[in-house]
Amino acid sequence: MSNEQNVTRKLRAILSADVKGYSLLMADDEVHTIETLKKYRQIMSSLIDQHSGRVVDNPGDNVLSEFSSAVDAVNCAVQIQKKLKKENAKFVEDRRLQFRIGVNIGDVVQDGGRIYGEGVNIAARLESLADAGGICISRNTYDQIKKKLDFSFECLGDHSVKNIKDPVMVYKILMDSEDSGELIGKKKKSSKLKWILVAATISIAITISILGGLYWKYFYLPTPVDIDPENKMTFDLPKGPSIAVWPFDNMTGDPEEEFFCDGFTENVISSLSHIPGLFVIARNSTFAYKGQPINVQQIGRNLGADYVLEGSIQRSTDRIRITAQLINTNSGYHKWSETYDREIKDMFHLQDEITLNIIKEVGIILVGGKQVIERSAGTDDLRLAILIDR
Repeated sequence: MSNEQNVTRKLRAILSADVKGYSLLMADDEVHTIETLKKYRQIMSSLIDQHSGRVVDNPGDNVLSEFSSAVDAVNCAVQIQKKLKKENAKFVEDRRLQFRIGVNIGDVVQDGGRIYGEGVNIAARLESLADAGGICISRNTYDQIKKKLDFSFECLGDHSVKNIKDPVMVYKILMDSEDSGELIGKKKKSSKLKWILVAATISIAITISILGGLYWKYFYLPTPVDIDPENKMTFDLPKGPSIAVWPFDNMTGDPEEEFFCDGFTENVISSLSHIPGLFVIARNSTFAYKGQPINVQQIGRNLGADYVLEGSIQRSTDRIRITAQLINTNSGYHKWSETYDREIKDMFHLQDEITLNIIKEVGIILVGGKQVIERSAGTDDLRLAILIDR
């Protein structure tokens, strides 16, 4: 009881920021990265102080701060990204330190100068979902600022994040006029006349479609011939969910690493095809879209896929980071995502290990997972796991 009484709890707006691709930047040029990071921290600390915030901690490339106001926290985040964008313009692209920022409102526990709790953890997860140079905020933060700040927002939907029980509704702040998406907070006013014209246009289009269909059916379409009187033309169509594996992106910037990314993608496709009840789109179909911007809804329609598995690969001298995420093509929402950081020792063993982890997660989500768990229990050998479908 005494321990509970000594705990200090408070409601705070938490801002968490880190550098996108920090490990690769350090591997490329430690001196430049450290000097630039120190300079950017001074800029951020100054802006945090100007917006009545407090820097709580700054381990490695991370900056954690707290505010008593959500408005101050979000305003500060936007000013930080605008200022750092100008600073980064002085460097070539592969030497820029681009921060990702997450902002959340939550109950935190204070211990001395530090803060802990789920509110801090959610801010960190939001930060990992943000683009380089971007900002993501939680639903409760959005509710506090939507009528107070003149920004546009894009709803990214619910995300299941690591170590957080309930999904988190995520919003992206649109700071540039060229940003597009579902804009929330800047609702366009439409006149009554406009809606009348839209309704009239839809009605006319429906009428023309119906008349055209009737003409085609009764006047143009020839009489069908009974080409299969014995009903022998039957096809075994897949009954389970379908998935397309998108070629994993090469984030290293080295074209010679492209073969590893393609090989890893093929390994995942081949492994997924052995999961009973899961229909996997062929490699040739997905690789035909390689290098093109991905629109999961369009890909779902083109390939007949219920889900898309896509990701990226970053590699330094002795470490590798593989990110994978499963997306529902109907809703566009993420069903699962994970990042695997590993030290490179045996490349083929590493590739098999991460592939096995991915197909375990995907199998559990899409086909219930019982057979996947039973086949892969007690082994990290890809060949002895779910691939043995005999």
